[in-house]
Amino acid sequence: MTAPSAPIRPRYYDQVQPWFWMALLTLLAVDQGRAGVFEDGDVLMLQAAPGAIHFNSDPEHAKYSWLVGLEWQSASHWLVGASYFNNSFNQKCEYFYFGKSWPLDFISDNEIFKSLYFKLTGGLLLGYKEPYEDKIPFNNDGVAPGVVPALGYQYGDFNVQLNLLGGAGVMFTFGYNFLK
Repeated sequence: MTAPSAPIRPRYYDQVQPWFWMALLTLLAVDQGRAGVFEDGDVLMLQAAPGAIHFNSDPEHAKYSWLVGLEWQSASHWLVGASYFNNSFNQKCEYFYFGKSWPLDFISDNEIFKSLYFKLTGGLLLGYKEPYEDKIPFNNDGVAPGVVPALGYQYGDFNVQLNLLGGAGVMFTFGYNFLK
């Protein structure tokens, strides 16, 4: 007698091409922005990261980690976003999140420091699968909660952020605001 096989359950993150949806959403959002959907002061940021810096190296780490993302931020600094990335173990993953950004203009009267901000996001991480499902806490079948604090600098339509990736490392992201 053979053991019953586990049911085959399709996982949407194995079937969806997130880069396609993010590109489509960017085009639609930019087009709708011209139609008056967005308000003055709103930001639609396309973000990218060329890699991650780990606190501890591991021979199982992928040679290249990267990220692309899209984030909308209201004039009141509430935000929502999505990112698609290659995790440290060469698995394609997503992070769907919401959060808030706080300007740090109280640090100094210097014009350079008035563009600093702190951002905190929380949401769902999708895609950490076997054999690396235990690399992030509370992972259940490839779905786990995520929290990412960041320190950023805004210069015109461009930004750069330092994102803390739990106890694993940091990632620099670079962004460009499509709403003008």
